[in-house]
Amino acid sequence: MPSPSTLPTSNLPSTIPDSKPLPRILCIHGGGVNALIFEAQSRSLVRHLQYSFRLVWVDAPFFCDPHSDVIHVYGSYAPFRRWLRWLPEHPEIDEDSCIEEIGYAIRTAMEDDDRDGGSGEWVGLMGFSQGAKLSASLLLEQQSREHKAKKEGKDSIRVGPIGVPGLNWRFGVLIAGRAPLSNLNPEVQQSQALVSAANISEGFAFVKEVDDEAILKKPTIHVHGMADAGLHLHRKLLNEYCEKGTTTLVEWDGAHRIPIKSKDVNRVMEALYDVAEKTGVKVTRTV
Repeated sequence: MPSPSTLPTSNLPSTIPDSKPLPRILCIHGGGVNALIFEAQSRSLVRHLQYSFRLVWVDAPFFCDPHSDVIHVYGSYAPFRRWLRWLPEHPEIDEDSCIEEIGYAIRTAMEDDDRDGGSGEWVGLMGFSQGAKLSASLLLEQQSREHKAKKEGKDSIRVGPIGVPGLNWRFGVLIAGRAPLSNLNPEVQQSQALVSAANISEGFAFVKEVDDEAILKKPTIHVHGMADAGLHLHRKLLNEYCEKGTTTLVEWDGAHRIPIKSKDVNRVMEALYDVAEKTGVKVTRTV
């Protein structure tokens, strides 16, 4: 790991480009917050990302109490939302309905952005905490459909839970993302290493070995705070649910939050630019 003195300094262009034609990243917030809070928390990343990508922030479909970490600063930013259940008091829902609601929320945000003039390809997913889990789960679901199509000799297999034809997520930015991944397509995904979208993943009985069907092979960037109480589950996602050689790890000295200091943000951006370019996405490097 390079020392702070060897890290590149930021080189932000003087003019922010029109974002409409830029490749798009869907930004998925964590549990107990909302899209507006996630955008505010990601301000240091946005400062760099805005030169290469159009960022689209999506609100989760289910309401919940605010996360304890955000009450002090963002307590007036209600309503607070979640994608999945993580507490027993969250109302039960069957997996099909949960997946349908998640897909509808994301599809609506994407269609709204199309109407707002966004025209770039959807290339990446960026999520924090529960949003990182969902981002990785969406990548795995796409991978599962691609594998089934190849096995059956077809060009494609359905359109996935979002319901948008032709989607091809190229990479994911997973900030404080926990294992296990969620099953977002039970008709295609059968692995016991995945948790049902209907169930609470806290206390999940992990299998002894994650089978190949549940191992994500799409390129992912993992951002781990070394003081995060969930670090052991973040490492489990990285080491057991992702294919070695497809991951990039950025560790930083922080708790369960999004990096804001330049020395940490610059390293995340370096990793993101490298992965984006390897997947064929042109970027404007600012570090």
